[in-house]
Amino acid sequence: MPASAAYRASTRHRDLGSDFYDLVRPAEFPQHILRYRNQRWAERMGLGSLSYEEWIDHFGRFTPLPGGFEQPLALRYHGHQFRTYNPHLGDGRGFLFAQLHDAQDGRLLDLGTKGSGQTPWSRHADGRLTLKGGVREILATEMLEALGVETSKSFSVIETGEELERGDEPSPTRSSVLVRLSHSHIRIGTFQRLRYLDETDNLRTLLDYTIRTYMPQTWRDDEPGRAVAFLEEVCRRVARMGAQWMAAGFVHGVLNTDNVNVTGESFDYGPWRFLSVYEPSFTAAYFDETGLYAFGRQPDTLLWNLYRLAECLMPLAPQAELEQALATFEPALHREFPSAILRRLGLQSKSFEQDGALAKALWTFLHESKAPFEQTFFDWYGGLLSTHRAEKSPSAPFYAQQSFGPVRAALANFEPTPQARRDHPYFTRSGPCTMLIDEVEALWAPIAAEDDWSAFTSKLAEIRGMAEAYGADPAG
Repeated sequence: MPASAAYRASTRHRDLGSDFYDLVRPAEFPQHILRYRNQRWAERMGLGSLSYEEWIDHFGRFTPLPGGFEQPLALRYHGHQFRTYNPHLGDGRGFLFAQLHDAQDGRLLDLGTKGSGQTPWSRHADGRLTLKGGVREILATEMLEALGVETSKSFSVIETGEELERGDEPSPTRSSVLVRLSHSHIRIGTFQRLRYLDETDNLRTLLDYTIRTYMPQTWRDDEPGRAVAFLEEVCRRVARMGAQWMAAGFVHGVLNTDNVNVTGESFDYGPWRFLSVYEPSFTAAYFDETGLYAFGRQPDTLLWNLYRLAECLMPLAPQAELEQALATFEPALHREFPSAILRRLGLQSKSFEQDGALAKALWTFLHESKAPFEQTFFDWYGGLLSTHRAEKSPSAPFYAQQSFGPVRAALANFEPTPQARRDHPYFTRSGPCTMLIDEVEALWAPIAAEDDWSAFTSKLAEIRGMAEAYGADPAG
């Protein structure tokens, strides 16, 4: 590590104690080929000056960062998987490698892994990640960040030279190890484990640690008060995340309680998809046979998960007060959804009523017309000032339909934000950057066949151009 490195490491999660994690060793891989390095976030975290070999050493061999954990922590948690409780979960192919402070705002951020080897929670699995899985996670996080969704960031992907057998990919398939940057890896399932084991003292420890570390504004001197304030804050954050997903046309795919963290940051991308048109019943996972986690059911699913968190807090606060805290979710969702829509359209907020009226009119139009989802937001970015561009769009016939009338009327009330860059070269295109499943497969095909990464690299440049046009905040 260069002496000039500016990062600030922390070992704060270790302070929780050994009841919350297992010390593990990373797998030893036969090969290390760097396929993705998030230089923007490396610079922000004080790691931008790492050489190629130093990067491989820390994020492929997992040599500890000076001042950080001497040994990785495989975190313990339980969770409901498709609403069936599983007490045998935990970090089965990942661990918490390091914690660093964001150089810009001081937040504590986690560097967690996926595919880093077996742990006590692997349940006989190999603890590995396919290279295709790593590529898909990069595409998901880059796209979501550009669309204004608060998401984990793919920090590093290294191909590891092993051949893996998988039932959902042509096998043998190539292997990788991913490092992701997240605000927190404390899940609803982390709390569920302690409630299941009846470890009230540890539940209290986790609550107080989480509040002090991630949401100190919710601290109350009385325990019931801070448990309730914590639940209210988690409800607000998870509602915001859900609203951002909906406005982005994003389907997470596996909304188990172990895949929802309490800081309200989207993470852990498996069978994700983006909508082509508005379709509430659209699912991402082929194994979601009942549509439990369909696009239109995501807000209800998030609330169901929050009820499970409330159950965990019942030893610490009265049930009636926790139920009242849960009532925070729906008003927050109804507030955050119009905000997410306005952000996607590059428009300034007017009032709760007018913002909501625009969101409702646009959602109704997308539902009734089946206009291309992403194209619509692209065409009307900046509001009615973009009418000329929208008239030349491939989707122009949709805007001549009667169902678009209320949208046009609502748009008349709004002005673009100062950050709305309607003159950006991105808007000279005939259509937006998208990330539909066929496109993902087309990006992967040349990598699998010929180790040709050119299309993938071009797509990342396209996404970042979109992010620049939309003024996406890289802080998430």
